[in-house]
Amino acid sequence: MPELPEVELARSTIEEAGLGRTIVDVDDADDWVCRPHAPGEIRAALVGRRLTAAHRRGKTMWCDTSQEDGEDAGPRLGLHLGMSGRIIVRTAEGGTVHGGDPVRGVDGTDAAVAKAEWYRFTLVFEDGGSLRLFDKRRLGRVRLDPDLEALGPDAAEIGVADFRARVGRGTAPLKARLLDQSVLAGVGNLLADETLWQARQDPHRPAGELSADELTALHRSLRTATEAAVRHGGVHTGEVISHRVKAGRCPRCGADMATGRVGGRTTWWCTAEQQG
Repeated sequence: MPELPEVELARSTIEEAGLGRTIVDVDDADDWVCRPHAPGEIRAALVGRRLTAAHRRGKTMWCDTSQEDGEDAGPRLGLHLGMSGRIIVRTAEGGTVHGGDPVRGVDGTDAAVAKAEWYRFTLVFEDGGSLRLFDKRRLGRVRLDPDLEALGPDAAEIGVADFRARVGRGTAPLKARLLDQSVLAGVGNLLADETLWQARQDPHRPAGELSADELTALHRSLRTATEAAVRHGGVHTGEVISHRVKAGRCPRCGADMATGRVGGRTTWWCTAEQQG
């Protein structure tokens, strides 16, 4: 599932290749992906405008659009990747720009020859290029003016003091606390496991038990894990991720990796360095 690093790669793709281009058509016919909007509603709001900025908070991404006369601002275009979506931008010259793997699409599918119905939403630009949501599983979401009120601060931007105050309280398991999007936006299952492994913290430990120094170290581990994932193309590139398998061993100390459910999610940890 796309987590903060994958969404950041999508956001940066739009920022690199999708801004400032006039929208002349919109395919918003998929009334599931574009719910609650009726087909044509997003089109009517966006045709003639330009995307002016691409933003992200956690796993939620949205674009500002140019304003028309008498408006304080244009509508915001919310783009959610769901479980397996990706953003593909085609340039005026016919080239393709997108974050992550530059050739393969979802489930190894070549996005260049994918079935037409796998493109769930499309902006067509005046210069002949386009911006598309490619989503074979149809779990992405497109909507105007998305609500951000329920989201906590972005996990990649939160300062250490705020992190300690928000994460280091309560009796919930530490991993469940990291996954709570109202506490901290953007941490998914893989990034949580990588962060806790980096920090040598037991995912079952009550969040409120951590000392200020431990929370500072956890914040540093989260920042390190997130930046590395963005740099290398996604959370699947984390140091411990490929060892989250049966008979897997910790890549740092060689001890057995254990698995169980924490906060309702499959969780892996080192039996030597993360056992409470």
